[in-house]
Amino acid sequence: MFFKKRRDEYPTQEQVDQCVACFKKGINCTQAVVSTYGPQFGLDRETALKVAAAFGSGMGMGETCGAVTGALMVLGLKHSKATGITLLSKEKTGDIAREFMERFKARHGTVVCRDLLGCDVSTPEGFKKAKQEKHFKKRCPEYVKDAALILEELLKD
Repeated sequence: MFFKKRRDEYPTQEQVDQCVACFKKGINCTQAVVSTYGPQFGLDRETALKVAAAFGSGMGMGETCGAVTGALMVLGLKHSKATGITLLSKEKTGDIAREFMERFKARHGTVVCRDLLGCDVSTPEGFKKAKQEKHFKKRCPEYVKDAALILEELLKD
């Protein structure tokens, strides 16, 4: 049987679009996600940009996609506790992080930046190839968008 989603179950397209627009203006994928969503969890935009700066392009090594890393940071902001008994919050955060990763992998087959881009950006040759073939402009906006869409779904839980 088909069930129609309630209006409040749909992603907030404005924030998804903001993530992509920020990325296209030149900040990295991690910064785009964290600076868009961080403020609603007490992280100001300037600090978000600073904290996330070294995580783009899979931490500059082609490892975990920066948009994925940024989304995981936001999930941590929402679900983790900094004081008191943290076991339950740690468990909840880990569970929701795994759910995010599974959903992203279901869409793209991987969360690894070099696999998503088809070249190893940790090498000068791979980075040059990614720039020449415009992977950062053609492929990455889709990954930022999908990370934000999945994040929107999980933030509603």
